Amino acid sequence: METAEEAGQEAVSAGGKDMIPEAVACSREEGKEEEEEVEVSFDELGLDEQLKRALRKKGIAKATPIQREAIPLILEGKDVVAKAKTGSGKTFAYLLPLLHELLKLSSEGRIRKPAPNAFILVPTRELCQQVYNEALSLLEFCTCKLRVVQVTASMSDKDITVALSGPPNILVSTPACVATCISKGIIRGPSVKESLSMMILDEADLLLSYRCEDDLKALIPHIPRSCQSILMSATSSSDVDKLTKLLLHNPFILTLSEVGQAKDDVIPKNVQQFWISCDAKDKMLHILALLKFELIQKKVLIFVNSIDMAFRLRLFLEKFGIRSAVLNAELPQNSRLHIIEAFNARLFDYLIATDDTKTKEEKQTNKENKKEPKISRKREKQTNKENQKEPKVSRKHLQQTLDAEFGVVRGIDFKNVFTVVNFDMPLDAAGYVHRIGRTGRANKTGASISLVSPEENSTFKEIEHMLQDVEKKDMDCISPFPLLTKDAVESLRYRAQDVARSVTTRDIQEARRQDIKNEILNSEKLKSHFEENPRDLDLLKHDKLLSNKEIPAHLRDVPDYLIDPKTKEASNVVKLSRAAMGIDKPQRRKRQGFRGGSGKSRDPLKTFSAEVRFKISD
Repeated sequence: METAEEAGQEAVSAGGKDMIPEAVACSREEGKEEEEEVEVSFDELGLDEQLKRALRKKGIAKATPIQREAIPLILEGKDVVAKAKTGSGKTFAYLLPLLHELLKLSSEGRIRKPAPNAFILVPTRELCQQVYNEALSLLEFCTCKLRVVQVTASMSDKDITVALSGPPNILVSTPACVATCISKGIIRGPSVKESLSMMILDEADLLLSYRCEDDLKALIPHIPRSCQSILMSATSSSDVDKLTKLLLHNPFILTLSEVGQAKDDVIPKNVQQFWISCDAKDKMLHILALLKFELIQKKVLIFVNSIDMAFRLRLFLEKFGIRSAVLNAELPQNSRLHIIEAFNARLFDYLIATDDTKTKEEKQTNKENKKEPKISRKREKQTNKENQKEPKVSRKHLQQTLDAEFGVVRGIDFKNVFTVVNFDMPLDAAGYVHRIGRTGRANKTGASISLVSPEENSTFKEIEHMLQDVEKKDMDCISPFPLLTKDAVESLRYRAQDVARSVTTRDIQEARRQDIKNEILNSEKLKSHFEENPRDLDLLKHDKLLSNKEIPAHLRDVPDYLIDPKTKEASNVVKLSRAAMGIDKPQRRKRQGFRGGSGKSRDPLKTFSAEVRFKISD
């Protein structure tokens, strides 16, 4: 086992040194030695015993640096602006003191309830669901029943009114949804002014980029002067400064680093960064080689810049027997949550995700259109004919269904993602940092691989300069990927080129339509089923084949004569590392939804006899 561990370290270690977390509330002098972590238990923070029981059940004994710094300040009633990297425990840093105060007021009979006592405002629905689930898990052992509800723009006015009846103690929502509720009178402004004691803005640096500024300004007249405000953010930016001036009164600014100096944790030290230079047309070939030769550790999160590219990549990989799922803004919210849960449960290993918004997709499409080489008139006429045959409704309809409150890059807690692949480079350096933040969470080892085409060199250099400036290094921070040889890539070229040509625009659009139809069925008809039978989640199979054609044997399996010795050796090293980390244990392969024995598992999709009506609502 020692050999396997050593091999794993050679392939994936982030330098071989354990990280020593420490809280830093102000900038430190260069060259100063790192202090040892001062561990603080939740007992020392004076939290309610019921909350500590919930933490013990989760196996959480010690507070993270952001928690031990922020919780006392929030309990003192101070306005706080806290900046800490992704995966550092920011959610519990505000949930624990909030719930502690509400439990205290409830036990004393001092809760005012004409409206919610606390607003937790987040930029996306996915993060809304995540915060809601975490709050419920902390309240598991509480005898004083506090009500937490989540409200999103996808709910009808009637459903929102029912959810807010009571009213709840904590409302988790997006700024746009809360502003709409107040404007429609579902939440009364004077009641908010009377009841609201705390407002929390999570992922504050993202809120303004989601066009929430007007919605937040609409909330200001209804926020009482005595309301405590908390801003949580992964980065410092002008947007955070703007929100601070807009909503907070003389706040305590808490900048926290867990490794060395405050700026050293832009990319965690436990994450190795690699890049591969290739032509844009060869990106499919390179990612096929990485996955087929098993040169990167699973689970893998692959980022692309458009939904069309996500489905092109999924269809391409599918033809080689590599199953994946696509997470994008077109899907119903319930389906997106199911996909994230299934990926976290390791029911599939490859997830292709698009960047956050329709705006970004449009920007990238415009970029590609500008850079697209001129084509012959004959080819242009042929393309126009194909486009005319396509139903005009398709692209317009697909664009209209994009969810403005969808977000993958930030906030979502993907569990145990080992490798992030930038199939398309992000549009800027900030996007790169946020993408890489999906791996290496909670000081676990991680890696990132960026496929960089000549057209993306300027963005790549911008990212390199940013990392060098922040980390004060002259050397490159992103290294060439050492395990993929030119011979390995070329051995798959003809197969990859033939398959890539076979994936047409028509195939992509049909796959998008089919995926939406399947997921609407999953979302609407199975919502109640999965609430009652959570073990059946894997039966949705978000990674199921989009094509009915059988995968040819010569594409599914790579012949040994095509694999050069260096690639075979590198693949074995990665496999040894995976075995050393206990990733490929036999029981992982068994899907939880299937029961043992000779009996067949019951597919919930076949239990519905009612007619299915597909409806897409905004």
